Amino acid sequence: MRVTTLAAAVALAAIAVPTATAGAPGSYFLSICQFSHRAADDPIVLPRAPGFSHDHSFVGNLSTNAFSTLGSLRKAGTSCTPQADTSAYWAPTLYADGRPVAPVKAAVYYRRLTTAPVRPFPAGLRMVAGNAHAYHPQNTAIIYWDCGLLKTTFYGPNGGGSIPITPAVSSTVPVCPQKAEVQLHVNFPDCWDGRRLDSFDHRSHMAYARAGRCPAGHPVAVPALSLVYAYPARALDAAGAVVLSSGGQYTGHADFINAWDQQALRKLVLGCLDDANMRPTLDPTQTYNHC
Repeated sequence: MRVTTLAAAVALAAIAVPTATAGAPGSYFLSICQFSHRAADDPIVLPRAPGFSHDHSFVGNLSTNAFSTLGSLRKAGTSCTPQADTSAYWAPTLYADGRPVAPVKAAVYYRRLTTAPVRPFPAGLRMVAGNAHAYHPQNTAIIYWDCGLLKTTFYGPNGGGSIPITPAVSSTVPVCPQKAEVQLHVNFPDCWDGRRLDSFDHRSHMAYARAGRCPAGHPVAVPALSLVYAYPARALDAAGAVVLSSGGQYTGHADFINAWDQQALRKLVLGCLDDANMRPTLDPTQTYNHC
């Protein structure tokens, strides 16, 4: 059976794989976000400098631009479900033969990968993952591409027969069946220093957990955020040149500003990721929240 959309893939993953127990490593919830807009803006790396960045494709907050602040983001709408997620997410624009290709949509996973309970992101936290200047393949634990045929990314092998199916991870844009989606995965660090909302390089205040533990300099476990952009394969298959606006196919990266309704984020983190006895009350129409 072939899954042709990211939303269907997410639904299949939820059905085919037992949902993780709340409060255990591997628990998750997620937002599904539509493409919002494009702009040569970057409010983290080049704040208050409109038009000076390479082009970005924004999902989530509808107002994100070079002048965005926590206050301005909180006042704006969102392309995400649930509506409480007014955070800003962006990645370099993908071009096929010089034409921009908008993502079909994006899935934003909030997972717990640490043995210690996690804390919600503080309001206004900013971070960047991936290397916009990479000339060689990046670590596929952080950045990779694949074809969105069957979502097994966070659960390991999941096959219908005796041979398990695993996603084919690539450092470059793969050739996917036309009815599938080409997906860019960006995995953000999940340990915070507990003090700074940003740092000079937009990375030093964060770190990646190892073997479920945060390093001493970054002792606060936070959700492991994974941003997955899905593009229509049919728009890329016949293209002679497929590149990211940051340069080539190795330069995958993404940015995040936490502008969630902080109370809603806290409820999801506590109920879905930390405390098995404290389940959040979720709107039944918000079908993409799992815990």
